[in-house]
Amino acid sequence: MFRTSVVRVTALSPHFVRVTVTDPDLAHFYTGGLDQRVKLLLPREDGTLPDLGLDQEPQPPMMEWYTTWRQLPDEQRNPIRTYTVRSIRPWAEEIDIDFAVHGTDGPASAWVSSAVPGDELLVVGPDGRCREDHGGIEFKPGAAKDLLLVGDETAAPAICAILEALPEDYHGEAYLEVPTAEDVLDVASRSSVRIHWMARNGATHGSQLAAAVEDWGRRRTKIFAARRAAWEPGREPVGALTGAPEELPEVADGAMLWETAVPEGFREYAWLAGEAGAITGLRRHLVKEVGLSRKQVSFMGYWKIGRAGS
Repeated sequence: MFRTSVVRVTALSPHFVRVTVTDPDLAHFYTGGLDQRVKLLLPREDGTLPDLGLDQEPQPPMMEWYTTWRQLPDEQRNPIRTYTVRSIRPWAEEIDIDFAVHGTDGPASAWVSSAVPGDELLVVGPDGRCREDHGGIEFKPGAAKDLLLVGDETAAPAICAILEALPEDYHGEAYLEVPTAEDVLDVASRSSVRIHWMARNGATHGSQLAAAVEDWGRRRTKIFAARRAAWEPGREPVGALTGAPEELPEVADGAMLWETAVPEGFREYAWLAGEAGAITGLRRHLVKEVGLSRKQVSFMGYWKIGRAGS
């Protein structure tokens, strides 16, 4: 747990705000970059936080204080939200977190809309002094170098961080759907991944991503057909591209829409994140229609229309 304070609040576009926070212990903040997740403990409406034992030394394990938080009455429980670290500067004891702003109805969007330097923000993230697996990274392409990165504005910080971390030998496509053309962000990548920003401009959420993924699949039809034709029974199939089509289990309403793939032995790898309904549909299309294996597709439902986040 890092007890940080806000240093800067920077409006990047009409719907993106970057918050830079600092704390001496951030000199030990460790992340492999990519889509590293952190938890933000936001203050209650009166600006306070409940006593979760976080001032104890040593701090209680995460599941201990989280259980305490879960057991609080609703009116005493502060909001907790999951975000991606956009960048870290341990030498400066700072990290950046980019927020997709959508009014003031949600607690995170409301907080960032009024945040000023000096405000406190509790961040749960990886500490480099810990020898255990830090977790929180879902981008795991294995040996695959041909990438398909897909996400809406909530996934844009993660996709941008992934792109900036990729070395030269990666290629593929990145599709980012954002509210307006003014929300296109600067991102530099050493890789050959082509970056496509698509403005929704009031269209149905995820519709731009669906069209882009369908086009991606059509353009690879001949490649995948040739690979199937070259495959012989008895050889190890490389997913549904060479073997029998894979079945996807039905997802129960309310179930967590989150699956991380590790595509060892595959050439292509897809990473999808954003609104759960849209992302689930894209994953089903890639497996059932395009022919990718489930082992090639990581998909994360960051949020769901009509439901509060976490």
